[in-house]
Amino acid sequence: MNLNARGYSAADEKRILDALGRGLLKEFPNPERSECPGLDVLKRVASRTMPLAEVERWLDHLGSCSPCYRDFTELRKVREAKRRRTLFAVAAGILVVIGTAGWVLIQQHNETVLSQAAVLDLRNRSASRSPEQNLGEPPLELRRRFSQLNIYLPLGSPEGAYEVRIVTTDGDTLLNIGGTARLDDGITSLQMTGKASVARHGQCTMQIRKPPAEWSSYPLVLR
Repeated sequence: MNLNARGYSAADEKRILDALGRGLLKEFPNPERSECPGLDVLKRVASRTMPLAEVERWLDHLGSCSPCYRDFTELRKVREAKRRRTLFAVAAGILVVIGTAGWVLIQQHNETVLSQAAVLDLRNRSASRSPEQNLGEPPLELRRRFSQLNIYLPLGSPEGAYEVRIVTTDGDTLLNIGGTARLDDGITSLQMTGKASVARHGQCTMQIRKPPAEWSSYPLVLR
């Protein structure tokens, strides 16, 4: 790449600073600012946007003019301050992006874990023998997607095969699954595995039975 066709490099800037430093040391006051290039030229030199060939034209003057040196020094300070602010903003933006991405990943992981295993506790629940919901108790809550469903059956429930279904208030069946309940430490639990997904959310009813017994109904909200 032709150096004359682009802004000068950091090495070029060091050489220019050396020339300006000599000007300061020799203390050329130049009160009338004779042959000074003007503030626009100094801004371009300080910002490294001037092609090197054009900078070379001003080196003799910049090396023997203290006012130009002072102007150039101030312009460099402004440039460096802007550069530091830009770097800080970029670094802060990167940290925000990393932090946000990390939070999203954690949330997704937590949601995945929660959606994989669902638990319904019926041990202290009152069952209804009809599809009508028992309005005296808050409804059970269940995520619409899960790969494992653990149900703690009412106290005294026997072991064996059970059927579970979720129905709408209109009686439409949304989910129908089954499993085998086992008794452990006085708790009869029914564990069913396999990916399940319910197409709708909101209030509905969970029904459970041990065939050939009748269905027991519990109010349920799908999230």
